[in-house]
Parts: sequence; structure tokens; C-alpha cells
Amino acid sequence: MGALPVFPWRLAPDGYATRRQLRALGLRPGGQDVAAELRRPRKRRGPLVAYLYRIDLALPVRPMTPGRRAALEAAMAARRTCPNCRTDVGYCIPRALGVCVPCSDLNTESAA
Repeated sequence: MGALPVFPWRLAPDGYATRRQLRALGLRPGGQDVAAELRRPRKRRGPLVAYLYRIDLALPVRPMTPGRRAALEAAMAARRTCPNCRTDVGYCIPRALGVCVPCSDLNTESAA
């Protein structure tokens, strides 16, 4: 495969879209390879890159099945359940803390 076409940031031609843009259109890449890149230069680090896919080759998003919905709900419930106090806190527990905020506050108070 040859080199990918590279476009400046916000100047991609019509017919290309990022994954998020495809999703907003109700589409998915559908196994196609990346068709082009968008690059935005940054001063201290390397360029910011976004991969583009061809809209004409994109496929419709697969419908949500009852099994997939149940699995997604179970995964989200696990992310909301504190491993320390075993309560559903109503938000995704920060990975940096590993426990809900009240349990984290208790741990920092007892350590001090």
C-alpha cells in the first residue's frame, strides 16, 4: 500500500470522514483501510493526526441487539459500582482513584 494522502487540519475534501463523523451519519468504517490523514502541527510534540475513511465505502451501523444492550448495561453498572463500599454511586468511578470519591476521601483522611 502506498503513502496515504495528507491534508491540513480542517481542509479534508468532501467524501472523507473520521470515525466520529461516520457515526454521526449512522455509518461505520466497515473494514475499510484508512484512506487519508488530517494533520495539525503542534509546537512541542509531534503533529495531531486524525484518520479519514471514505464515506462511499462505509456501512450502516449494526443495530443494537437485546444481548448487546444487556452486556453494555452490565459493563456500565460495573464501572459505577465502588469496589470498596459496593454501592452504585451514579457516575463512573475515576480510574485514578479506583474507588468512589467518599471512600477516597476516607482513605486520605485515615492516611494523614
